[in-house]
Amino acid sequence: MVTLKTNEGTFAFSLDVKDSPNAAASFASLIKKGFFDGTIFHRIVPGFVIQGGAPNGNGTGGPGYKTVDVPPSDSAYTKGVVAMAKTGSDPPGTAGSQFFVVTGPDANLPPDYAIVGKVTRGLDVVDRIGRLGDANQHPTENVVISKVRVETS
Repeated sequence: MVTLKTNEGTFAFSLDVKDSPNAAASFASLIKKGFFDGTIFHRIVPGFVIQGGAPNGNGTGGPGYKTVDVPPSDSAYTKGVVAMAKTGSDPPGTAGSQFFVVTGPDANLPPDYAIVGKVTRGLDVVDRIGRLGDANQHPTENVVISKVRVETS
């Protein structure tokens, strides 16, 4: 279970180690190193996604490495799904540190993004953050991820 504390509230999601073992392990490792603490959701697209995990705060940067978990062909990016962002030129399932949470009913994305979890608590917080974006996909106010914790069972 991953818990993200932000200045807009706290939400949590389960880690999907079955379909994305490499990305999930990397995500957990980055959390334990404090990689995400103090970062922001740099991309907010109302009705679509909120995106964070960029250490430079502007959609650039990463951990210095990438993992790959080819997503199942039936992957669905529906409300509350947490997946790893990648560039268009990266192969399907490539993951660094940038992630997104789907805020709309269905993002209608192809199965190109490693799914690392699903929101289990605080979907109202995700919705609130998801309303803080403008027409250019920029936040209308800074949403700071103050602390991320991971609990393993």
